Amino acid sequence: MDEVQSGVRAQVAIKIYGDDLNVLRQKGRVVLKVMQSIPGVADLALEQQINVPQLIIKMDREKASRYGLNIGDLSETIETLLNGTVVSQVLEGRKTFDLFVRLNEPARQDLDAIRNMLVDAPALGKDGAKIPLREVADVRFEERPYFINRENVQRRIIVQCNVAGRDLNSVIVEAKKKIAGQVKLPAGYFIKYGGQFASQQEAQRILTIFGIGAVVGIFLMLFQAFGTAREALLVMINLPLALIGGVVAVYLAGGDLSVPAIIGFISLFGIASRNGVILVSHYNQLRTGGKSLRETVVEGSLDRLNPVLMTAATAALGLVPLLWGSPTGKELERPLAHVILGGLVTSTFLNLVLIPTLYNKIEEIRERRAAKKSGTPAKKSGAGEATVDSPASNTDNQQKPTE
Repeated sequence: MDEVQSGVRAQVAIKIYGDDLNVLRQKGRVVLKVMQSIPGVADLALEQQINVPQLIIKMDREKASRYGLNIGDLSETIETLLNGTVVSQVLEGRKTFDLFVRLNEPARQDLDAIRNMLVDAPALGKDGAKIPLREVADVRFEERPYFINRENVQRRIIVQCNVAGRDLNSVIVEAKKKIAGQVKLPAGYFIKYGGQFASQQEAQRILTIFGIGAVVGIFLMLFQAFGTAREALLVMINLPLALIGGVVAVYLAGGDLSVPAIIGFISLFGIASRNGVILVSHYNQLRTGGKSLRETVVEGSLDRLNPVLMTAATAALGLVPLLWGSPTGKELERPLAHVILGGLVTSTFLNLVLIPTLYNKIEEIRERRAAKKSGTPAKKSGAGEATVDSPASNTDNQQKPTE
């Protein structure tokens, strides 16, 4: 998958771009040496550039013009002599073969024979006059690259590595700093950093945007359901509670925050919000029925204990198969399962502790403010509930405190 995304089979790919292959190799070796000094770098390698002997024929235009030769015609003649040209086809049974005309094998493999190949020389004034190729061209063998890698229509060479025992981002930051200070590139040459980390950063950026959108969407839906931002935010307290377990799970699983783990966090937001909705909506139903605040919190929490535990256990059991057995075939799903399971544990437990406490406290504050606004001072009962004195006050018309 790394190769499909970035073109290299490594987490980090340092791509050096330029025109001259020799300069690219030299700078690649310098970058390789710099990367060797960075802790956590593993499987470090410079992209192989294999040289093979190649026949180089460089035309001398001035000499060719003296013999009345056109460079285009001369190139066609050389191509016919060395590579051959199809002049006909040979039929054998039901199979057809191209018939090539070219020099024999020894004449095409020997450098002196190639230099002595005869080509037409119209300027000599005689029909059929010919001269050896060496008179109008420089013919030699050179070691040239077997292939040339290009990216975005530019030549490039890659220094690639993986990271072990250290987080990827810190390695990249240190590598960029050291390479910028120790590697001097000629004009027209530049370095780009790619590989798995580049695709991971892009995925993290996109997922962060969608994650923020998911949180905003959850808040808007909760606000629509409960009618107040206070209760919507109360339910969303489950999000940081779930993050605690997710972060701990990632740490225990190796500490790598991968793209599937980030997707797990986004999924966890919705799952964790569900438990808060179950509690707060039931509290509101009991309050509508005329129960006191204390009775509402205690009775509502006990009523919803089994549903909360059952829904969390069902979700957790559905993820257990992803954690069982060897990771082969589960490389993408297992980090997601780690995050969701860890988040379910902390959010379910803390939800049953914090949500009732915060709901009770918030409602007490709200009742006091409402009583103060209406001019009826509130008092605290021994049970922690608010009691309200009638504005008729200091006479026998004083009413009994009501829950």
